[in-house]
Amino acid sequence: MQLDQVKAIITGGASGLGYAVAQHLVANGGQVALFDIDNDKGQTAIKALGGAARFFRTDVTSEDGVAINVAAARESMGGLNAVINCAGILGAGRVLGKEGAMPLSNFSTTVMVNLVGSFNVAKAGAALMQNNEVGEDSERGVIVNTASVAAYEGQIGQAAYSASKGGVVGMTLPMARELARFGIRVNTIAPGIFWTPMVDGMSPQVQESLSASIPFPSRLGKPEEFAATVGFILGNRYLNGETIRLDGAVRLQPK
Repeated sequence: MQLDQVKAIITGGASGLGYAVAQHLVANGGQVALFDIDNDKGQTAIKALGGAARFFRTDVTSEDGVAINVAAARESMGGLNAVINCAGILGAGRVLGKEGAMPLSNFSTTVMVNLVGSFNVAKAGAALMQNNEVGEDSERGVIVNTASVAAYEGQIGQAAYSASKGGVVGMTLPMARELARFGIRVNTIAPGIFWTPMVDGMSPQVQESLSASIPFPSRLGKPEEFAATVGFILGNRYLNGETIRLDGAVRLQPK
């Protein structure tokens, strides 16, 4: 689909990679509905983005809440043809740490937000997009999920995070195969180490160390590079059921 025809829900859209996607789509003539738990950031984001953006305070783990907001987003944009899942949490912690074994709630919360939340918004969006009029190649919609290179090379302390992101990778192909009959494509991006608010809070020494670990280009990824990859996926109809590593050829070390 053309970017100026995109009417997209973006989870985690008030900051970080999600906000960069919103900026990219709006700059190219699209409309966006930002789903985020942070109301203040959401209001700030839509003011900066202008009339093509709206905000819905959303807990992606709430089945009923997501269904209501997805329907409201479609109504406000006059349609819905894309879901971009960027909401996520780190959930860092060792299985056996200094304080003892990881509480199960830490693991389950990470999986609920990163994996279940992505599935929850994707299926709610697909339920509405299946009724869209067909476009070229009978396309009705696109879902783009966000995983991580940690899905493949999880580090010590990332058991919960890696499991959640590995689940996102794992559901990409079966979901794409299932939704093919409705003309809905499903793809995933697995970003490496990107400039995000979390990285901004690190010391310059840590930032330099992270940059040096990336083969080429030896720097952190830029949010606009992630956003451009989303735009490419939306525009290339033959790209389906795939997970794209966007990481400068980095392979994470054990710690």
